[in-house]
Amino acid sequence: MSDFRSFSEFYPYYLSEHKDPVCRRLHYIGSALVLAILITLAVTGSWGYWWLMLLAGYGFAWLGHFKFEHNKPATFKYPLYSLAADWVMFKDFLTGKLEQKLQQLP
Repeated sequence: MSDFRSFSEFYPYYLSEHKDPVCRRLHYIGSALVLAILITLAVTGSWGYWWLMLLAGYGFAWLGHFKFEHNKPATFKYPLYSLAADWVMFKDFLTGKLEQKLQQLP
């Protein structure tokens, strides 16, 4: 079971696992590619290539963790919270709110 009672408890932990800026950039690249692939699949109807979203999203993120952050991705222990947190982190980055949230971490 989860060590967290809510997503709002989990998100600061998730951010603490993403302190390396290169790791975060790789997450953003993966997320942007997932959106681009999703749009492409929707336009072309080539849904047989859905797995490219998994490859792009997780591939870039896990590269960031193993090569730059040197930790295990939260996905392995908290798959649903981690998936949601990745999109919230991407949104926070795009809206300019991420740096403030990172600075508030203990």
